[in-house]
Amino acid sequence: MPAHQLTASKTLFFLCDVQTRFRNAIYGFDEVTATANKMMRIASILGCEVVATTQNAKALGPIVPDIDLVSIGPLLIGNFDKTLFSMVTPDVKALLDTRPGVDSVVLFGIESHVCVLQTALDLLALKYTVYIVADGVSSCNRTEVPIALDRLRQSGAIVSTSESIAFQLIGDSAKPEFKAFSAFIKESKDSTKKAGEVLLSHL
Repeated sequence: MPAHQLTASKTLFFLCDVQTRFRNAIYGFDEVTATANKMMRIASILGCEVVATTQNAKALGPIVPDIDLVSIGPLLIGNFDKTLFSMVTPDVKALLDTRPGVDSVVLFGIESHVCVLQTALDLLALKYTVYIVADGVSSCNRTEVPIALDRLRQSGAIVSTSESIAFQLIGDSAKPEFKAFSAFIKESKDSTKKAGEVLLSHL
């Protein structure tokens, strides 16, 4: 398979079910949240549109307020509640159909082996290139994570890190947004390091 190049204008970010009721249940929840918030900042700097979901919000609560969705303004093109485990609900599929130029999805959230996995498989079936943010996904049982990531790799998803994906999206230090991008990467280096230590060390 030829190497795939990420382009910000052809990429959507999918934020999967990072909800308040999961805070005390998910391994490394705070680090998943920090990475999700980092991806919101990257989306804002690079102009990537974002789709967010909750799983049965009536029972499991809203997206945690630590994730600053307000700051991305109109880049948040959909925020859907669902009962399907996959994010690719009829509403999301209809939204995808309005973005024919999109060829890639960057996916992060919870749980790795359930909603993230099923979302990725559905997106792959729709012929999207799917990037999994390894320092932005987790499960209640951390032992589920490497198995889920292995299955995703075998299915054709690209497993990478938030920083690697971010640099791939910007691509060129000559771009006008690189100054803000570089400043943010430096600003977030401690939280990036911690997320890696917590969420990647067992992979």
